[in-house]
This record gives sequence, structure tokens and C-alpha cells, in this order.
Amino acid sequence: MKASELIFPGLQCVQPASGDVEITGGYTSDLLSDVMAHIKDGDALITIQAHKNTIAVASFTGAPAVIFCHGRTAAPDVLETAAKENIAVFVSSGSQYETTCALAKALGE
Repeated sequence: MKASELIFPGLQCVQPASGDVEITGGYTSDLLSDVMAHIKDGDALITIQAHKNTIAVASFTGAPAVIFCHGRTAAPDVLETAAKENIAVFVSSGSQYETTCALAKALGE
């Protein structure tokens, strides 16, 4: 699914990727070393860690998007870094569980 097509209740895109990136799955974790070890290329990263290190890990691992849960907002420098790395950033009002389930449903899983 293209990032621009990702829609579910409580989700807002706060930084679109330049060009439309493809989301093929999701990975939920707040432990960035766990993300680095297990996320798959094309997975959106679902987390509450709304900082630049999260964007760096997403870039390193090939995650096309990051979804910050519980309505956590990213600082302007985080969004700027995401734009430079061509990573879409979303904010979800839901919990990590709710957001993971909604992403799976949106992807038809």
C-alpha cells in the first residue's frame, strides 16, 4: 500500500514522504535495538519514541514510515530529518496495539 493511501480512524500524516513510498507490513517496538534486529524492509515502524533516533533507525532499516502512537507529536527537527530521509511520519491517537491492528486491517492482513 502506498503511504498516501494509508487511512484509518485516529491516524494523521504529519510528514509525507517525497514520492509515494510503499508500506508492506508493520513492526511495533519501542526498543530501537529490537527494531534494528527484526524489522523487515517495507515495514512501517509503530512506536511511542518520537525522536530523531527513531528516524535514523527507520532510515537504516528501510522502514518507509513511522507511526507515533498515543498522539505523540514529533518536534520540527524530527520531521525535517524524516523529510530528508524520505520517511513518511504519521501520528495515531490510538495505543500501539490499536494502531498495529488498524495497520494490519488496512493492509488486508
